[in-house]
Amino acid sequence: MEIGAFSVSLAVKDIHASRDFYEKLGFTQFGGDVDHHYLIMKNGDCLIGLFQGMFEKNILTFNPKWDSNAQTIAGAPDVRDIQRALKSQGVTLLEEADEATSGPAHITLEDPDGNAILIDQHV
Repeated sequence: MEIGAFSVSLAVKDIHASRDFYEKLGFTQFGGDVDHHYLIMKNGDCLIGLFQGMFEKNILTFNPKWDSNAQTIAGAPDVRDIQRALKSQGVTLLEEADEATSGPAHITLEDPDGNAILIDQHV
């Protein structure tokens, strides 16, 4: 099952210090707005989201229908298709997408160790 572009969403204490640190590792700003306390940093195909004050712990994030350049992938599964596949395998979802809708939506779940996973479709 293809679940989209992968990134790590980090809950940071100081967005400016975090941006400066990741720039030293070769990351550049790809998206976001420091004035709104979030940045998306990119290095090659690696993506890191920096989020100050938005959530408590780090999140593994997947973006269905997107590649690592935020370009739409034709024919890629919708988040609702992923939701149905996970549920059919007995995976418990913490938040579900509304099956009666289309377009942007998200689902959330945790792995067996309590790591948060967000499957967040933007298109």
